[in-house]
Amino acid sequence: MINQILVVDDEKGIANAIAYALRREGYEVDTAYNGNIALEKAGQLSSFIMILDIMMPEKDGYIVCRELRKMQSKQIGIILLTAKNDIVDKVLGLELGADDYVTKPFDIRELLARVNSLARRLSDRDMKSSDILQVGSLTIAKSQRNAIIDGDQLTLTPKEFDLLVLLFSNQERVFSREELLELIWGDDYYGGTRTVDIHIQRLRKKLGMGGQHMLKTVYKIGYKASVRE
Repeated sequence: MINQILVVDDEKGIANAIAYALRREGYEVDTAYNGNIALEKAGQLSSFIMILDIMMPEKDGYIVCRELRKMQSKQIGIILLTAKNDIVDKVLGLELGADDYVTKPFDIRELLARVNSLARRLSDRDMKSSDILQVGSLTIAKSQRNAIIDGDQLTLTPKEFDLLVLLFSNQERVFSREELLELIWGDDYYGGTRTVDIHIQRLRKKLGMGGQHMLKTVYKIGYKASVRE
């Protein structure tokens, strides 16, 4: 679950009080007292939640929120803090990409509950996205043990599916036949490496014209998955 929090408020007393409460909950917390420093610190983090005051000098919370949503490679949750009770301000914040908002003055227990809830939602979203492996026109849903290429569902045996996931989860890595045999079939399997060759041949056939070229034979070594032409 996401554990890093960045608290941003130009009122240092409020920011530090929130940070103290969050640290007692077990979160790793940093603070920033203006929008510029907030964005600078956000650039050094990967997955985090920002508790962001709207009314700040220089760059206000709306500008910071807009800039954060441009960081598409990051998993970021945003909770806005606002002294205003105007629905227009709240709607604007949500439209700019905020996940939630709390109106000042607030009960710290409510803020903690919202942080915990958002952290769980982001973690669930992260798990779902990591479950899907997209490689060109090939889509692999790991937990559902389902693979689709060019809109057509593949009918795979359990070992074929495991082999597909292993190779495409480690693109460009070359696996020897012995490695694949050990990783997919296990130490207690007494068949030869010809088993691997047969399964690769079957996979290529099932992937068809849209995907068979992505399974490469590495001469005298083994196989790898690659989307490079």
